[in-house]
Amino acid sequence: MTAMIGVLLVWLVGALVEQRAMAALQARSAASAALHAAVLRSELDKQRALPLVLADDADVKAALATRSAPRLEALSRKLEALGTQARTAAVYAIATDGITVAANNWRLPTSFVGADYRFRPYFTKALRDGYAEQFALGTVSRKPGLYLARRVDGPSGPLGVVVVKLEFDGVEAAWRAIGEPAFVVDRQGLVLIASEPRWRFLSRDPLPQASRDALRAQGQYGKATFAPLPLRSASGTVVRTDTPRAERQIETRLREIAPGWTLHLLSTAVPAEQAATAARWITALVWTLLNAALLWLWVRRRRISLAAQRDREARLELERRVKARTQDLTQANRALSHEVEERQRTETRLRSLQADLIQANKLASLGQITAGVAHEINQPVATIRASADNGLLLLSCGDREAAGQTLTTIVAMTERIGRITDELRAFSRKADGRVEPTLVTEVIDGSVLLTASRSRRQEARLVRQGEAGGLSVLGERVRLEQVLVNLLQNAFEAVEDRKDGVVTVTVRDRGDMVDVAVSDNGSGLAPEVEAALFTPFLTTKPRGLGLGLVIARDIAADFGGDLTATSAPGQGATFTLTLRKAVP
Repeated sequence: MTAMIGVLLVWLVGALVEQRAMAALQARSAASAALHAAVLRSELDKQRALPLVLADDADVKAALATRSAPRLEALSRKLEALGTQARTAAVYAIATDGITVAANNWRLPTSFVGADYRFRPYFTKALRDGYAEQFALGTVSRKPGLYLARRVDGPSGPLGVVVVKLEFDGVEAAWRAIGEPAFVVDRQGLVLIASEPRWRFLSRDPLPQASRDALRAQGQYGKATFAPLPLRSASGTVVRTDTPRAERQIETRLREIAPGWTLHLLSTAVPAEQAATAARWITALVWTLLNAALLWLWVRRRRISLAAQRDREARLELERRVKARTQDLTQANRALSHEVEERQRTETRLRSLQADLIQANKLASLGQITAGVAHEINQPVATIRASADNGLLLLSCGDREAAGQTLTTIVAMTERIGRITDELRAFSRKADGRVEPTLVTEVIDGSVLLTASRSRRQEARLVRQGEAGGLSVLGERVRLEQVLVNLLQNAFEAVEDRKDGVVTVTVRDRGDMVDVAVSDNGSGLAPEVEAALFTPFLTTKPRGLGLGLVIARDIAADFGGDLTATSAPGQGATFTLTLRKAVP
């Protein structure tokens, strides 16, 4: 009877400890699965925006509409630059007849240009529905990846489809570094992405023969057999059958991390088994000691104190081990929470750095105009000094009328210095993000004042045309001045080698929109420079970062406007800032 009770007690304690340990491991596995999913979602979200932007790109539309060789070559160059910057596996444009007309690998022997992709479901679906995604092996590279396709629409209907291929080598490598097997399956249970490369295109559960034949007929998975994964269900867990020692694994699933995709994470259940085994052994030991103590009490009552002491020591040891194990699990959970919080802080710092980038660009421009502003201030200061000396002389001579005129000159020069410093202080102030009616004349006056010394230093003539005194636009004066100062500085640089340099600022009222155009009579832009003018980090200046025009265009977009450029070799360049008119 005593032995039966002991066996039952040992089994119950082991089951309870294992249940609690499994719950803690499952919680940790769920947090780890969320981290895996965050890595995958970050990669997907970063790339999904690219086909959306390309589908609305004017160069893409023009190339697909005209199919002219120069435009298609220019588009291939642009896609080549974008592919390098965005670190995409492939980006290409397909005409409505299914023929690829431009691609980022157009220079390579494996170029997609000229390939017929009418057989690809992502092409036909995107052309029909506007957007499509498909996971498949590449026809040339034979590497698996997710194809993101979006239709390009023109005034008369579809012009074609832009496609971005996303490969997950980096995501899989990051998962392998974490050390826990992870994989993603689609709605059919087919493995698409896996930290174990040999698991790709296997199925989580056995597929019917008809389903396997249908997948093989599609041809998008190569020679995959679609065999089931080496996993066997066992008491709420799974057992890996492809390892020398079959271990129980906790399988955590996160559904819909992407449309139709489910993330599976396998975490070892060995710690829970070890905890249960230890608890059973300890319980058995305690039970044995207790029975031994009772027997010893029945035999010799004088040894009851010793038996009780042993019993207390055994219980304390059990509590210590359970407490130590609990502390280990708590520390692991805290460490994981700290990692999640650190990632959130990193994302917050990234958003702050993106906002500071605009301010840094403005301060860089401020540094370029500081010397000119100093010259603007030195001139009235010298006039003030001379007038003050003259005033003292006139007062000593008793000529109060002439002294008064001299003081009036000093006041006017002081007001001029005040206007210059006020404009410089306002320009350096960090923008607060508000959008409000702003007078166009005030924006142009401030920008011209900040760049006036540079135009005089280069002997360039500034011409203003078409200004309307009460014309207002929706924006913020500080950021609009930042855009115009950037455009004016570029224009003055373009004519610095010309003795007859002219920079023209023209304001045009187009009903709901207002155009502010900055033109120069410099040498103009080379075609390859003009094609990549608004591409980040591309610049022709020795010390430029290639961000000025990109930031200026982003500021215009924030106000619901746009920044465009036109140029003809030898005839100068024109940058047009289009803004929404403020309704009175």
